[in-house]
Amino acid sequence: MVFWEQMSRKLLWLFLCAAPMVFGQNPSGMEGKIYNAVDVFVAGPNPESLRRLSEAEKAFHPKTKPEILAFVILKCNKAYFENQFGQATEAITSYESAWHLFQKNKLKGYDITEYCLKPLGNLYTVIGDYDNAENTIKQYFFIANLEKDQPQKWAAILNLSNVYQSSGKNDLAITLLEKTIQTEKLTVVQKGILLNNLGANYMISGHSGQAKVTLQTCISLLKDNKTEAGTVSNASRNLAFLYSRERDFSKAGLYFEMSKKGFLESKNPEPRITARFYYDEAQLLFEQGKYAKAGQSITAVFKTLIPGYAARKKLLPNQNDLYTETVLMDALDLQGELFSVQGQPEQALACYTLSFHIEALFQSLLVYENSKIIAQIRKRNRTEKCLSLYYLLYQKEKKIVYIEKAFQLQEQTKSSVLKEAVSASRVISKEEKQLAEQLQNCSNSILKEQQKLELADISKINQAIKKQNELMLLLKSKQVKNNNPFHKDIEFPALFEKLKDENAQMMAFFWGTKNLYSFTLENGNINWSQMNLENGLRSRVHLFLSYFNDSNAILNDPKGFNRLSNSLYASFRFPPKGKNRNLILIPDGILSFLPFETLITRQSTGHDFSRWHYLLDDFTVSYNNSVSFYLNSRPFANTEESVLGVFPVFENSAAELPFSKAEMRDVKKRFKGRYLEKSQATFANFKANAAHYSMLHLSTHAAAGDIFTPASIRFYDQEILYSELYHLDIHPDLVVLSACETGIGKLYKAEGAMSVARGFQFGGARNLLFSLWKVNDYSTAVFMDYFYRNVEKHHSYPEANHKAKSDYLQDPSISNAKKSPYYWGAMVYYGTLEPKTSNHYFRYAGLAVLIGLALFLLFKKIKHGRIRKSPQKT
Repeated sequence: MVFWEQMSRKLLWLFLCAAPMVFGQNPSGMEGKIYNAVDVFVAGPNPESLRRLSEAEKAFHPKTKPEILAFVILKCNKAYFENQFGQATEAITSYESAWHLFQKNKLKGYDITEYCLKPLGNLYTVIGDYDNAENTIKQYFFIANLEKDQPQKWAAILNLSNVYQSSGKNDLAITLLEKTIQTEKLTVVQKGILLNNLGANYMISGHSGQAKVTLQTCISLLKDNKTEAGTVSNASRNLAFLYSRERDFSKAGLYFEMSKKGFLESKNPEPRITARFYYDEAQLLFEQGKYAKAGQSITAVFKTLIPGYAARKKLLPNQNDLYTETVLMDALDLQGELFSVQGQPEQALACYTLSFHIEALFQSLLVYENSKIIAQIRKRNRTEKCLSLYYLLYQKEKKIVYIEKAFQLQEQTKSSVLKEAVSASRVISKEEKQLAEQLQNCSNSILKEQQKLELADISKINQAIKKQNELMLLLKSKQVKNNNPFHKDIEFPALFEKLKDENAQMMAFFWGTKNLYSFTLENGNINWSQMNLENGLRSRVHLFLSYFNDSNAILNDPKGFNRLSNSLYASFRFPPKGKNRNLILIPDGILSFLPFETLITRQSTGHDFSRWHYLLDDFTVSYNNSVSFYLNSRPFANTEESVLGVFPVFENSAAELPFSKAEMRDVKKRFKGRYLEKSQATFANFKANAAHYSMLHLSTHAAAGDIFTPASIRFYDQEILYSELYHLDIHPDLVVLSACETGIGKLYKAEGAMSVARGFQFGGARNLLFSLWKVNDYSTAVFMDYFYRNVEKHHSYPEANHKAKSDYLQDPSISNAKKSPYYWGAMVYYGTLEPKTSNHYFRYAGLAVLIGLALFLLFKKIKHGRIRKSPQKT
């Protein structure tokens, strides 16, 4: 459990955001003009007066602290009403600007927590910017704790639990709320509000019994309190959902009527809250199969949130009318489901297209990697629904266009955050790079301090969060729109041409919740398959992966492994072995951890591992994160091969790698370069030299981490988190990670594993060789010797990897037990198929060109002389 969550358990709750107070003061000069503009606006706030205030704001150029404070107050008032008028993006910008000015000028005399930080944190939560939301809430919690401001502490606890709930950290929310209720002295109202949040988290986590008891207790505590009618309404609505899912529609209806009564009594004028009520109503009606009524409630959402919608005849809103609003996006998704169950797939796809548009608007507002990934998860779930609809349409109409659209859609979900980072690294300014690196460093220092648990320094964490917020605001102000080539649709002619040139075919997978989809591209054709995961395929994949948990699993059950491996090979529907020798795989979800080359193409009864028939025997397999990475692969950066080797060895310790020395000797005898051994293999030395060599080879320890601990790699002097590699700014032709689990980490279906390999990809590496499990020191050293022999012979990197595995299996000096797929299947290659041409080739080629040019000129000169003399002879 991270430290901040532990600290939060000791505290309390409460807050509902209110508008900043209007100051009726009227000093002279610039300060007076600013306050006067605020007074005039607040006297009659509406969209037109808000526009006039924005125009007036441009004319103000405050210089003194009183003037700047007045300007901060203007921005906070403006932000509050921007949010009220459905302009969440503009409100966030105004709040951020106010907070930046307040911090930069060290202002006092204004409750910046109440009127800026609290509403800003809530808005971050609404748009899905959960990292910023958490940081902002923790920062004002720290301020409240220092000032012993109990109400603000309560506000922080409540809002932090909302962030955890919205970002899928329900266990953290439950722990925080349970401890607060158990250990703090609360009023009846305070306890009731916390119980409502706690019940909602129980419900989401599947603890229906606890959810019912908790929500009913909340209702009992607050039912006679008129000011808390909204809380009672929410608790009743949650109970309605619980009973509806249990198919007890009678109780569901009773609780929803109770919710409706409380909602009307609360008389909340905010359109967003009203729209959320209509959406919840539509969802309940949908679950009960009352589709016509559900559609009416969805229409009520559109009418509430979209100006002018009621005057139009079309059911779906225009794309130009959409903006960053989660309720609007949820309503469109529900309308899509409604169309689906009513047999209208085209209309459903139209709904999802509009939802994707809103999702893109949200994504453009996010800065932190984690928030972007969470947003991708939401996008991913919608993508799966669209793939199902496209598959249905294709089965019905057999139009290739449906396959192409489905392929484009699934591609957009593949490593989107990584693709954005790669694209941005090519165009952002030096200043942006520095800010981004400093921001990442703050995140890393916070994480490392939190991992100390009870020994963590809370003041140190707060200072890092404060600095992080300052950097985030600066970075957002510098960022420009990036025309990301990786987010464009794939051009099929270019893709097929590249595959043809490289004698390759491609399989791209999409691992969903219900189905696995595979797209096969070969010889100008694209085909796809849908495989049901719920008929045992999911469990077979997990069982197959379990064979690689330790070295004995396959040895103890070779028949079982052979049989299971062959059944998976058949299930994945690989193309038959043919003239296209190269097979490019774009894995997805848990398939990112699957060693495809070890799949058995024909069952064998014998126990001789070298005689089994693997996918390795049919294809030279390479992998990539996405199709666009393959299509937009850049040429090799270096004309001469050289190696920077990192070999800590860790002699005379429990972590010693005895065969790492042999590995270094084998690489060193083939390639010149610099080899950092033992105490020289520090992270600082690596960073200082990494940009100067064509190949980076790291022979060390690494770990995949777990839910709370990030993946990491060890240098001689320290352990480095994968995210600390993000700003290496390297461009090697190849990175070889000869260590355990370098391709493993916390898995996000849409983005992949948060692994050491990902860290190097962020840092600039495009071609990587890395491991999928805890590799054996001896077998890895032997494999690496074979690999570099083949690289020395100018084989392409995927060919070198392929041949190294084949050579390993045919090596008579290696025992049969060590030829188990566990020992040779771990290393996978991600990157381009193009061969790496040696420097000698360029020298010889250049010399040949010069000789050819000289001969051509000589021939031309002789011929020219003959032409001039011919007339004289005649």
